[in-house]
This record gives sequence, structure tokens and C-alpha cells, in this order.
Amino acid sequence: MTRLVVLSAAAVLMAGTAANAADPIALRDMGSFHVGGRLVEISGKPVKEVTFTAGGVPAKVDPNGTYQVEQMYVQYFLPANETGAFPLLLWHGGGLTGVTYETTPDGREGWLNYFLRKGWSVYNSDAVERGRAGWAQYPDIFKGEPVFLTTSNPFERFRIGDGPGSYDPDPAKRKLMPGSQFPNEGYENFVKQNVPRWTTTDDAAIAAYIAEIDRVGPCIILFHSQAGTFGFKVAQARPDKVKALIAIEPAGVGDPAKVDVLKNIPTLFVYGDYIERDSRWPKIRATGIAFADSMKAAGGTVDVVDLPKIGIKGNSHMMMMDKNNAEIAALIQTWLEGKGLTKKP
Repeated sequence: MTRLVVLSAAAVLMAGTAANAADPIALRDMGSFHVGGRLVEISGKPVKEVTFTAGGVPAKVDPNGTYQVEQMYVQYFLPANETGAFPLLLWHGGGLTGVTYETTPDGREGWLNYFLRKGWSVYNSDAVERGRAGWAQYPDIFKGEPVFLTTSNPFERFRIGDGPGSYDPDPAKRKLMPGSQFPNEGYENFVKQNVPRWTTTDDAAIAAYIAEIDRVGPCIILFHSQAGTFGFKVAQARPDKVKALIAIEPAGVGDPAKVDVLKNIPTLFVYGDYIERDSRWPKIRATGIAFADSMKAAGGTVDVVDLPKIGIKGNSHMMMMDKNNAEIAALIQTWLEGKGLTKKP
């Protein structure tokens, strides 16, 4: 493969963002691909006349025919000096895309850069119906309607602000969680990352993630929030190919009836701060812990880290964007090393 030297992954991933004062990232290759999906036939629709460009000549568009849908987009970065024993797959949460891991709302390096610098091959995806994966007609193909979030919704729901009514357009008037690590001054940049999501596409997402693993091969999955269900269920579908699971505040879990399939996959759960102050998160966390306990009972190796209990405080649901995101990434890196998932010198 061609050896590429990149001044900073931020320059590749986000034009206009100043590169951090760190050593250049050396890559042996980078690229992208789409994976998964299926063909769907639509019929019985009227032909439309569409003017694609202002002042242009109208064209007839027949919506009847075959469509490619439910594919997933994956971008990969392979370091020149690879020290990770297996590729690291980054899976984002609901209403988000792979941007989750690329940078932070205030312009610092994200986890993608961090783990690249540590020598991991990183595969970052836009799941089915997100970002560069594209989305399909509804209700013809996607059942139901997409869910859109207001500007205030993530602030109040992701434990950035102190509950309902905590958001204000003026950053100085927002009611942050006490000691919050989220970069409040960059919140608008975070909202710009939000995209529509569906609640009826889980099966398609799982199928596409399985296709990604079948293409990449043995790997480690780091997943967040909505992708909790995807991470565990995909690991249950391909236990021979998943070498470790890192669940960042999973909002869902796998199939309890198949929990024994995960017993040979070391797993790390990470939870942030303020969970007890939220109306939903105590139950969400309890569901995750119950699944972790069932994995242990089946003979699995599971570690649960509640960040406040080990002295890392102030973290929101978006801990990969918080001001101390590198500290949490270092915790994950140490865990991976402790599980023997890095190459020996």
C-alpha cells in the first residue's frame, strides 16, 4: 500500500480546523467504502416533471423502478506503525454520524485521532440512513417518519444541561450540570452534527454492521448509545470475529437468550456523570448493568467503569467530546493493553 504522511487527521477530516500541536500522523493507507444494503422495487407512482437547476430544462422523472437502499458508509485510516492487534471500529449513536469521533465541538482532536496516534487501524462509519450512507423513501421503504431534534433537545437529554428548561440560546444563561466537562461554547457546532434518524431501521443497521465485520475481519468494536443494541447483537452474530467490545453508555443491549455467545469477548462498559439526576438514565444504566451481569454469569470477562467513582467527574453522554475526552480515551487504551489486544514490540 502507498505510504501517506498526514500533517494532522483534523486536516483530513475537517477543513479549516487548526491542527493540534502534535506530531504528524503517518498513514500507510486511507479510504472509504459502502457496504451492505439491498435492492427494492417501487411501482405505482406517477411520473413527475422536475427542473433540477434554476432556469434549466425540465426532465421527466419516473420514480418507479429499482432502488439501492440500506447501505452503510465506512471511512478507514490505517497507521504506518500499527500497534493495535485488530482494527478498531467506531459506531456512533442515534441522530449522529461518524463525525462523533472525528473532532470535538470546540475544535480539539477526537477519539479517531487519538486511537490513530496510538497505532490502531480505525474504521469510522455513518450507519444506515445517516450521513453519507443516505436514506430512502418513507413509508415506501423506511416505515414511519424520521425523528428530528430541536436545538435544545440534546442539551437537556444528553446530561449536558441540568434537565428540562436548562437550555438557553445565550451560552451564558444555560444551566449546565455542575462541573460539566462539555464544551458549552461549542454547543452550536455539536447541534450542526445532528441528522434525522428513524426508529424502524434497526434490522437494516445490524445487517450492514455485520457486512462491515465480514469485510474487515477480526476486529474490536467501540460503540455509543443507540449503537449498544447493534454492537452486542452483531457480536452475537459474529462472535468469532469480534475480539473485544467497548460500550460507551449503551442505550440498548443484545439478546439475553444468546448472552453465552459473548463469554469469550472481553467487554468494557463506560458510564459518565449525573446519571442519578436524570429521569431516564438510571433505568438505561440498570438495563446495561443487568446485561453485563448476565455476561459475567455466562463466564464472560466484563469490566464496568463509572467515571465519577474513579475520580473522573463532569462527563456528559457525549464523553468523547467532553473537555477531558483524552483522559477517557487513555482509560480505554489502558484497558485494551491490559487485555493483550496490542501487538508486542
